[in-house]
Amino acid sequence: MTRIRIEKIVKQFGETRAIDDVTLEVRPGELFTLVGPSGCGKTTLLRIIAGLLEQDAGSVHFNEDRMDDVPPYLRNIGVVFQSYAIFPHLTVADNIAYGLKARNVAPDKIASKVAEASRLVQLDELLGRMPGQLSGGQQQRVVLARALVIEPRLLLMDEPLSNLDAKLRVQIRSLIRSVQQALQITTIYVTHDQEEALAISDTIAVMDRGRVLQLGKPWELYLRPANRFVADFIGTMNVFSGRIEEPGPIPGEQTVVMSFGTRWHVCTAEASGTVISLGVRPESLMLEGGGSGGESWNSLTGKITEAAYLGAVVRYQMRMADGLTITADIHNPDFSAIRSVGDELTLWFAAGRVVTLRGETGDA
Repeated sequence: MTRIRIEKIVKQFGETRAIDDVTLEVRPGELFTLVGPSGCGKTTLLRIIAGLLEQDAGSVHFNEDRMDDVPPYLRNIGVVFQSYAIFPHLTVADNIAYGLKARNVAPDKIASKVAEASRLVQLDELLGRMPGQLSGGQQQRVVLARALVIEPRLLLMDEPLSNLDAKLRVQIRSLIRSVQQALQITTIYVTHDQEEALAISDTIAVMDRGRVLQLGKPWELYLRPANRFVADFIGTMNVFSGRIEEPGPIPGEQTVVMSFGTRWHVCTAEASGTVISLGVRPESLMLEGGGSGGESWNSLTGKITEAAYLGAVVRYQMRMADGLTITADIHNPDFSAIRSVGDELTLWFAAGRVVTLRGETGDA
C-alpha cells in the first residue's frame, strides 16, 4: 500500500495562489477526501499529485519516493475524472482493457484481469455492450474498472459522481467505498458535496482559497468544526453571538449572555468578558428540555416561518425576536403534533451540544 506525503505545495496562476503552502499526509489504504467550494484548489492539488500539473514549490512523495520529476505515465496511478472519457466505438470489455493494452500486457492476462475488474464493479454481464447501451451509473462503473484493472498504487477521483442523479450517486458512492475497502487501495477523492464526503471518507480535508482549514475524521469535522467556514460548509449550523459573563453552574461550563438577552450555559474555556460565536446543529434542538443528568440545558423561542415534513424529520425555520433565522430538525416527529407557520415555538438543547466557533480561517 502507498503512503502519500505532500509537503509545502504552492501553485500560482498569475496573481491567484491556487494552492497556498499545503502539507498533507494520506495513510496507506485510506480514502482521503478533499472537499470545498468551486475554486478552492482541490482539483489543482489532485492534478499535481497525478503529475498532470507542476507545482511552483514543495514536493510530492509516494512512500519514500519523491515524485516531482516522475512523468504521469510512470507514477502507476488510476484516475477517474468528472467526464467519463469512454471510447464510444469500443465495447465495455475493450474500454476496460485499454490501459492494459497500452502497457503491452499479454492477451490471456488481459482477459483474466478484465473479467476480475468487471466482477468487482458488477459489470461482468455487460462486457459485450457498447457504451451507448449503458446507463450513466453503468458508464461510471466502466471508468472505475478501467482505472482499477491496471492495479495502480494510487487511485485519484475528481468529482466522479457529479453527472449522476441523486439516487445513482448514493448507489455508486457505496460501490466505490466497498471496492476501495476490498482492495485497500490508497484513494484521494475530490468533491464539493459535503454529504458525499461524510459518507465515504476515512479522512477529510476542508479547503478554501488554496488552504486546508481543517483535517480530520468525518465526525470530528461535523461535531467540532475548527471555524465558521467549516461549520457552514459541513452540514448546517445555527450561529449566535454572545459574551461570557461568569462560570456556569457545572464545572467546565461558562454562562454566556446572548446578543438577544437570553442566558445560556456552554462548555468552553474562553475567559470571562470574551465575545464569542456559538454554533448549534439543527438536530441538537429538541421540543422538550432534558432531565438533570449532570448537564445544563438552554432554550430559545421564535416564530415558525417554514415547516417542512420530510418523513423521518420535520424541518422548522424560525425567526427570533431580534430577526435571526434558525433551522431546527425534529426527528421521528409525532405527525399530530407538527406545528404550523406562525406558531411560536420554544426549543431546548444541552450545553454540551454547543460549539465555540472561531473566525473564517480559524483566527479568534
